[in-house]
Amino acid sequence: MAGKSNTSKTARASVRAGQASSASGGALSVLGEFKYLIPLNHGKNAYVRNLVTGRTERLRTDSEAFVEEIRKLAAAGHGPKIRAEFAALAAAHPADGWDITEKRLVDAGVFEAQAAGA
Repeated sequence: MAGKSNTSKTARASVRAGQASSASGGALSVLGEFKYLIPLNHGKNAYVRNLVTGRTERLRTDSEAFVEEIRKLAAAGHGPKIRAEFAALAAAHPADGWDITEKRLVDAGVFEAQAAGA
């Protein structure tokens, strides 16, 4: 197949489902609201959905690629919603380390560019 993507069938199906349910709204959504993070493997990995590029990446949450993907989204103004998702994930799955993942992003200055622009 020409142009085969590195994303899994599950990720592509998730994106298609989001697009189908929000054809009139234009944004990907889950239960009416766009979700940036889809947790995997008890917080070790996550799908990161990027509205800017239209791609969904499967990344290790402790990788530099994850940090950079979240940095791009925060710089595009999505930081507050992403931080709210981290808080919700930490509350729903306290043993999965989402609070630690968010702290690592804060320590790396990921959300500073967005805060400076506010």
